[in-house]
Amino acid sequence: MRTQRQVVDYSLQKRAVLRDVRSGRVGTLEVCDASPYLRNAATYHGEPIDERCPICRRENLTLVHYVYGDELKQSAGQARKLAELPVLAMTLREFQVFVVEVCRACAWNHLVERFVLGRDGLAVEETLHSGAMVSSGGGGSRRTGDSSHNGEVQR
Repeated sequence: MRTQRQVVDYSLQKRAVLRDVRSGRVGTLEVCDASPYLRNAATYHGEPIDERCPICRRENLTLVHYVYGDELKQSAGQARKLAELPVLAMTLREFQVFVVEVCRACAWNHLVERFVLGRDGLAVEETLHSGAMVSSGGGGSRRTGDSSHNGEVQR
């Protein structure tokens, strides 16, 4: 998404949890504890992915996107479909998205990533873009080299 920034990936934490489960230090009941609300959100708002559950290996995982932010008011904390996020990003100044993977069969769940969306990201992108033009003297040839750096700064 165009305004996505401040991405935090939790894949290392997930690997550590799975390593602990496989070694027997952590029981499967401790990690397969999705609430009924999370499981319902996965059913009605989730996006299925082509990855099997790392615990039961019976069913593919489902990603659930939860949105939080001051401008959302009473809608904060609700699960949203992935298709709704770009519309919200153009409507609201800034909000956080938490992506949780869920197995509807065994109740495995884990936070996959967190990121920020919203119109404020467009202002940052435009500022970086205009700064690149100024630093290159306004010429289009050198600006291309700087634009790849802009993508790294946003993440």
